[in-house]
Amino acid sequence: YDSKDRDLLTECMNLCDKYEKVFSRTDADSELYKLNHRKLTPVEGTEDTYQVSDDLAELISEGLDYSELSKGAFDIAIEPLTSLWDFTAEDPQVPKDSLIQAALPKCDYHNISVNKTKNEITLKTADTAIELGAIAKGYGSDVVADFLRRKGIDNFMVEIGGEVVTCGISEKRVPWKIGVTKPSDDPTNTNQELQTVLNITDRAMATSGNYRNFYFKGGKKYAHTIDPKTGQPVQHSLLSATVIADRCATADAYATSFMVMGMEKAKKVLERNPKLMAYFIYADHKGNYAVWYSPSMKGKIVEEQQ
Repeated sequence: YDSKDRDLLTECMNLCDKYEKVFSRTDADSELYKLNHRKLTPVEGTEDTYQVSDDLAELISEGLDYSELSKGAFDIAIEPLTSLWDFTAEDPQVPKDSLIQAALPKCDYHNISVNKTKNEITLKTADTAIELGAIAKGYGSDVVADFLRRKGIDNFMVEIGGEVVTCGISEKRVPWKIGVTKPSDDPTNTNQELQTVLNITDRAMATSGNYRNFYFKGGKKYAHTIDPKTGQPVQHSLLSATVIADRCATADAYATSFMVMGMEKAKKVLERNPKLMAYFIYADHKGNYAVWYSPSMKGKIVEEQQ
């Protein structure tokens, strides 16, 4: 671990800081916050079109693609709902149904369009606001991985908030192996018991799970995955969706989409997209943990726990 390594690590951290300043929806200095709150100057001759950076235009464009592919299960216009269901608050509250119903019509990715040639974003209604939290970490992992490849680094693992990209071999001179944790009703995540270990060398992996971010109110559990069509936290048997793909942004978006869809709809998407691999942990009819994974995932499973 020499000075060159430290310099590379510093540059990677600087990249992460840079993208935080672009994609954060809560930081008043971020570009996305300014776009959502109409603090950018509209393009001349328009009232609802704004020129943004290459990075923001690219990620919004990708987000719209996944919104379309998932038929709205993944929707980058969900910000009005995520603001209501504020899982980052010190004492989160269940929003009134009237507020949820008022927010639902605002959450429609069809109200967003991108001109990638000019890096222009059009927000077609005054209430439209963008949330990139379900894809930004995956995108950031891809960006850091691309940076390392350009620097001639052949063996690395990039991990940002649980979203992973690997290349080459580990420091132990073996393929990269990444664990998938068992679901737990421990919001502090101190219980990190593994469900399985996957070989994901030269691929990207993302996991979305309702056991990772939730709170209890009135004896009821509220999980952080919000269904854009109902405005409510999803209530189904799927507890965790892990996706392996060529790019981490892709894995990130599909992992979130699958958590919204539930297992049966997710399986149909996987049938149409054979390059995607998925590993699901769900609650069976007796309430016990059970596992399903796509056939292509079988060769990636290194160690399955009981």
